[in-house]
Amino acid sequence: MASSKAKQIVQANSVVVFSKSYCPFCVTVKKLLDDLGATYKAMELDVESDGSEIQAALAEWTGQRTVPNVFIGGKHIGGCDATTDMHNQGKLVPLLTESGAIASKS
Repeated sequence: MASSKAKQIVQANSVVVFSKSYCPFCVTVKKLLDDLGATYKAMELDVESDGSEIQAALAEWTGQRTVPNVFIGGKHIGGCDATTDMHNQGKLVPLLTESGAIASKS
């Protein structure tokens, strides 16, 4: 159940951050996305009634147990380090634009 819910959320949104509201790494990723003007869905696993089941399903699906667990355009990106590294390499904004999370500047 949790696995299909997680996959459905990822399919329905161009960017998803599976997060915990108190996690400083999650806050960092969400702030980065906010600063870039990206539209994303944050799923706070510590608030969701089935959050621990979803986190377990994500670990099985992606091999990553920790949060944040970031998906862009349906693809698993990783956690805070992977997301910020991608940004520092100039790869995050193009990916966000391609997924429709950031309006392309014409």
